[in-house]
Amino acid sequence: MSSNFLVSEENKEIILNGIPAAPGVVHGPAFVFQHQDVDVPVYRVPEARVDSEKDRFERALLETRSQIQKVRQEIARNMGESEAQIFDAHLLVLEDKALIDETMSLTEESGNNIEHCFATVAQRYIDFFDSMEDEYLRERVSDIRDVSRRVLANLLGQNTLGAMGTDVLSEPHVLVSNSVNVSDVAQLKRDRILGFVSESGGRTSHAVIMARSMKVPAVVGLENASDIIEIGDTVIVDGYDGLVIVNPTLDSLYRYGQISEKRKSIRKLYESKLALPSETTDGNKVKIMANIEEADEIPSVIESRAEGVGLFRTEGIVLRERAALASEDLQFDQYRRVVEQLAPMPVVIRTLDIGGDKELPGNLFGREQNPFMGFRAIRYCLKNPEIFKEQLRGVLRAATYGKARLMYPMISGVRELLEANQLLEEAKMELKERGEAYAEEIEVGSMIEIPSAAYTADVIAENCSFLSIGTNDLIQYMLAVDRVNDSIAHLYDPSHPGVLRTIKAVIDMAHEKDTPVGICGEMASDPVYVPLLVGMGADELSMSPSLIPEVKFMIRHISMESARDLADEILALKRPRMIFRRLREFYRSVMKDAVGEEFIP
Repeated sequence: MSSNFLVSEENKEIILNGIPAAPGVVHGPAFVFQHQDVDVPVYRVPEARVDSEKDRFERALLETRSQIQKVRQEIARNMGESEAQIFDAHLLVLEDKALIDETMSLTEESGNNIEHCFATVAQRYIDFFDSMEDEYLRERVSDIRDVSRRVLANLLGQNTLGAMGTDVLSEPHVLVSNSVNVSDVAQLKRDRILGFVSESGGRTSHAVIMARSMKVPAVVGLENASDIIEIGDTVIVDGYDGLVIVNPTLDSLYRYGQISEKRKSIRKLYESKLALPSETTDGNKVKIMANIEEADEIPSVIESRAEGVGLFRTEGIVLRERAALASEDLQFDQYRRVVEQLAPMPVVIRTLDIGGDKELPGNLFGREQNPFMGFRAIRYCLKNPEIFKEQLRGVLRAATYGKARLMYPMISGVRELLEANQLLEEAKMELKERGEAYAEEIEVGSMIEIPSAAYTADVIAENCSFLSIGTNDLIQYMLAVDRVNDSIAHLYDPSHPGVLRTIKAVIDMAHEKDTPVGICGEMASDPVYVPLLVGMGADELSMSPSLIPEVKFMIRHISMESARDLADEILALKRPRMIFRRLREFYRSVMKDAVGEEFIP
């Protein structure tokens, strides 16, 4: 059995700990479904039949395209165009020239059947993206796997993916699976599904995004869940805390019934205060910004009352254009949509943060021994100036439609910042020579996520308009902890004194140069850490739009004086456990006064 569960011997209640993916609390009977890998045969194909194998492949691609377009149309009709656009990524996988050409070439070179060759090439894509640090890109694996299953099913003459057998259900169930992909979710009937439990996946998978749109609670990353849970077991799904309780006791059912009602009440309270300014009780302003990955998230930014976008990740564009950087025009269109529709609010566009292979984007399948510290982000961009300037030109053009800002990731020192700025000037000159409209002046910022950058933040701050601390990477680099490695993930600790003192030092050095500092990692969205970050002097916090209501509520119920006192107290403590305990005490004290002890989350 998995190590991420607890069993009560008295009542056989089992508690599973996973990743909270879609909010809500539900309970009901379990329906267990396990995706089986497609059994792909391998056999030799006579040279005279190679062309007919290629024809079969092309017919399967066309048939798969037709199936996906049909699903897309149904989703657009039933759920809306925004949700339907998820399937555009699936259609683009089918158009991937590299995927198709490599499959054809492998068939010619190996003499093996087309199914085997396609499965081999598709697995390379899956392995590559699955190894990436960026959660958003890693989650695109599910799209590739979903499409490849469809193609293989069509090549083998099997039934294409259905609704995981839920049509047989006479009452709503909690769906438990080793993996839930977006095709599964799209074909499910909402009145048959209470919630999702999956062994794989993350918060940014397309299946989870669709689950949130359907307002279906989901917990993912639950190892061996489909083996532990049996069909008909009563299951509680807590999409807030990432808990799944199997065969709950009456006490657990009663407690979660109360929790569900309290969660709904407090969420309504948070949302009722969204229109109020983000400021402390003694009138100190703290900007609340949104993190986004594509233009389709604009409505959620507006709904959350964010004051702009503090982090626009551009890596999704890479996948959108079949493992090669999108054209300047395609990038411009995406950036323009966000900048124009959110004007006059600022939009911070982070330049490409991808790499780990010096052949990227020409060859996806190489490997580095340590890609997290390898050839990625600004390092890749500076070594590939034409690709970098294509993105810079797209941003500069979009900046004429509103208030765009540029931000460079993984800056290790001022030299990289100055080199990037030099390429920015070249991009401006190229646009001028082309006669294109562009922003002659644009604010440029640097992410602080490498220790060398943190300890030279004063020098970096002198050469840019703002700094943004990426706490996720900064913590992992400072503590030498790979945060996606299950064996050592427990060592990843935002409460470590070294981490907190470094964040404070960066803020102080930047402020000495009159440079504002934002926080855009997960700490910025954690209400337990928010008072500490405010007390340290953070000017801006940036997070997913859905997390803004609670953070803003917390800021509006603390004073700057109390936050600064808390920061002084925390920075004097020496042990992470003591630090976190004190932060929790402060959080509970604020929430007790704001909503009453019985409603503290």
